Amino acid sequence: MILHTTFLFIGTTEVMFILFIVVMVFGADKIPDIARGMGKGMRTLRDATNDLKSEITKTAEKNGINTTEHTKAFTDEVQKVKDELEETIGSVKRKL
Repeated sequence: MILHTTFLFIGTTEVMFILFIVVMVFGADKIPDIARGMGKGMRTLRDATNDLKSEITKTAEKNGINTTEHTKAFTDEVQKVKDELEETIGSVKRKL
């Protein structure tokens, strides 16, 4: 029995091939710099997202809007859609 690890619908073999191509294109000495730059970019994006969330929360509290109530309603709706989707996909998976 062979176990394949998948990440975002990409198997181990595909990941190894992509890494090989990256090394061939950029060279082994440039990969740490590229990874560092991507990490900084992701950090900047996360900080901007957190700033935006806090600004929205502050504005909502200042205007007397209960964000917890709206968040719970939104989360419940998302969960309902996930459950319906799982029921649909589950029946399709069983037929295959």
